[in-house]
Amino acid sequence: MTGIRVAVVQDGAVRAVDPEQPVFSAFDLGPTRGDGVFESLLVQGGVVHKQLAHLDRLDRSARLMDLPGPSREQWEELLRVLTEDGADGDAVLKLLLTRGVDGQSAFSAVGTRAPLPAEIGRQRRDGIRVLTLTLGLPADLRGGAPWLLGGVKYLSYAVNMAAQRHARANGADDAVFVSLDGQVLEGPTSTVVWAGDGVLRTPPTATGILPGTTQQLLFRAAAERGWRTETGPATVAGLHAADGVWLVSSVRGAAEVTALDGVRRRTDPGLTARIAALTGIG
Repeated sequence: MTGIRVAVVQDGAVRAVDPEQPVFSAFDLGPTRGDGVFESLLVQGGVVHKQLAHLDRLDRSARLMDLPGPSREQWEELLRVLTEDGADGDAVLKLLLTRGVDGQSAFSAVGTRAPLPAEIGRQRRDGIRVLTLTLGLPADLRGGAPWLLGGVKYLSYAVNMAAQRHARANGADDAVFVSLDGQVLEGPTSTVVWAGDGVLRTPPTATGILPGTTQQLLFRAAAERGWRTETGPATVAGLHAADGVWLVSSVRGAAEVTALDGVRRRTDPGLTARIAALTGIG
């Protein structure tokens, strides 16, 4: 199990544990009900990408779910423990926070590190084929319904994973969710970004999509280099007409959409290279 590490926050202390050792009770509300939040972080060359942004988003998700949890200093120490062995190679860190066992513990906090899947490198290099799927909700519903947890990175990803499996079963690599009224939302594990007329665009978070840390970094870097950036609605037809479309995430970086609903797309390779470089992930 080279490159794999696990650490926990327990009784106010952070410690590494044997990866074979159980870290959740069978009665923990995380695995039994999905009652928790998480973040995934990329490590390249021993450097954790966007650590501050991810910890900020973890805090925000926990707050919106009224979840107690470790202090910022304890999360930072947990990340240090996960990376202190200086192992080479790209890796994925996951921070998981659950509500713990009802009536027995305030929370469970776990961190893991594992090697970056080879498939991620292929998608960065070759791009991805995408299928659009309905989320079954109007675009403006989640913004006014906080119990639907719009914009929260919660553990209940069963629908997201089912969407990816459905896409793969139908000849695609990934999916993009679309609202009942035809607005583009997000991927199951990514933010949608597209370019047209010299402008980079992404859907508004008011629709309840997760604020993307990599999308935000990309837009800041692009603006610093003179690009125009905008947040606004899009339709699938708008994506078909775009100069380039990418699914952007913290682990994958910017993956070019090479086919959308079975229709091949052509994007200037130089444009995709520029977008990838702006994310700082390669």
